[in-house]
Amino acid sequence: MSTSHSRERLGLLLGFVGMVIFGGTLPGTRLAVSAIDPAALTAIRAAIAGVCSLAVLIALRRPLPPRVLWPQLLLTMVCVVVLFPLLMAMGMQRVDASHGGVVFGGMPIATALVAVAVTHERPRPLFWIASLVGAALVVAFALRQGGGTLSVGDLFLFAAVAVAAVGYAFSGKLTASMPGWEVISWVLVIALPFSVPAAALTMPADLLDIPLKPLLGLLYVALFSQWIGFFAWNAGMAMGGIARVSQVQLLQPFVTFALAALFNGETITWQIVLFAAAVVATVAISTRTRGQKAPPPAQLVPE
Repeated sequence: MSTSHSRERLGLLLGFVGMVIFGGTLPGTRLAVSAIDPAALTAIRAAIAGVCSLAVLIALRRPLPPRVLWPQLLLTMVCVVVLFPLLMAMGMQRVDASHGGVVFGGMPIATALVAVAVTHERPRPLFWIASLVGAALVVAFALRQGGGTLSVGDLFLFAAVAVAAVGYAFSGKLTASMPGWEVISWVLVIALPFSVPAAALTMPADLLDIPLKPLLGLLYVALFSQWIGFFAWNAGMAMGGIARVSQVQLLQPFVTFALAALFNGETITWQIVLFAAAVVATVAISTRTRGQKAPPPAQLVPE
């Protein structure tokens, strides 16, 4: 086997590992919010990941990002470190992780729409058709699950998708200047002056009395969803190629379903699977018909 083929296969494997890690974000959050307030969870996960990021950046002697990039880093921080985890946690207090998996299945479409607006691209008409169909499917699913109305949990999840799309689109632009893992690490370090005091203020007084599963959920979303997942995903993209490895992302909703059934005891119905498959199909079509200026898919996955 040639060296290039071995490198591509390793890239696919790393991409798959990263996708599985991100697929566990909603189930992990669902476990954590059963005993930890969403605001506390958001602050603590950011503080833990930020301290780890700072240690790695110092150990590797990475220079500070150019000052011209700081406004984009700050905007990304507000979206993906503060608003997205908070809104997602509030949604996970109210709906199942599998339900959220279908809603979040449309996140790549939302991110692509923001990126198109930012970069002034002119995608093919099929991109717009697929995007609108995908969005309509997500809304139809939420309405069907809610008996004809959108639940409060759905509104939080839709808001989470919106702010994440903005954050991921801008962080995608940042990967043109530095590796994806470094982008998320600097974003988390910038958040430390806010996340550490917030974590100290919101830390549950009975932290040591919290059951093991919520604590494990907290550690998972802090270390893996917020940080380590990007290492595997971005390394896989670099080794296996963006176009090829990014297709692995289409499996993420189904990984979320499997983990939600295993760790959260949720029942996955055929309705959920079929809606997710339909949304994934629209994501695949929109991705292929968007054009050549798409932001790196490493930033198109939920944390």
